[in-house]
Amino acid sequence: MSVLQHDVLKARQRAERDAYPETLGLRVHRAISWLGRAEKEVGTGDLDAAFIFYWMAFNAAYAGELGDSQGDASSARDDFRRYFGLLLKADSKQAIYDAVWTRFPGPIRVLLDNPYVFSPFWQAQRDGGGNDWRAAFDKSQTAVRSALARQDTQTILQIIFDRLYVLRNQIMHGGSTWNSAVNRDQLRDGVDILAWLVPIFVSLKMDQPELDWGQPFYPVVEA
Repeated sequence: MSVLQHDVLKARQRAERDAYPETLGLRVHRAISWLGRAEKEVGTGDLDAAFIFYWMAFNAAYAGELGDSQGDASSARDDFRRYFGLLLKADSKQAIYDAVWTRFPGPIRVLLDNPYVFSPFWQAQRDGGGNDWRAAFDKSQTAVRSALARQDTQTILQIIFDRLYVLRNQIMHGGSTWNSAVNRDQLRDGVDILAWLVPIFVSLKMDQPELDWGQPFYPVVEA
């Protein structure tokens, strides 16, 4: 199994789009467009831009709008739980399972061990709490180890995207510098993981267009 590329997904979408419900067709079309842009940035080596465009592809395919501020993290977490449950229900060929447990166990473990994508770490820095975040991080890592031992795909997906959401907020809210040396590790791992998983998410929608994937938050409006 290799990464699903934009060109492959686009060719499939063109061949099948007349059979999709209008709302699903719009989501798939938008998501694939951003995947293509993300791949171009990977080719240039711009990890910041690649991460942003992969996240936009994720949002485009997503069933509801993710929050635009860090205060919406708990709401986004609930949305992730519902969304990943639906994706795993649609994943009869276990493509997500294969990506998580066979293709990317290394980068996933490295990302989940990285405190710089753990929200309480940054809260402690803002509040002057020093190492107050460590107890929460240790507790979270216990949950991670338990989910890894059980090969609990849904829980691991939720934790991965909870951590990636921190990175997303850091970049989108101007909390990092473009091409900064200090966040290369988490950006590299984040891009690698999104490059595998987001195309699978889009493909699963096309596999099962009869499922209720939700209404686009921004539908097309005829002028």
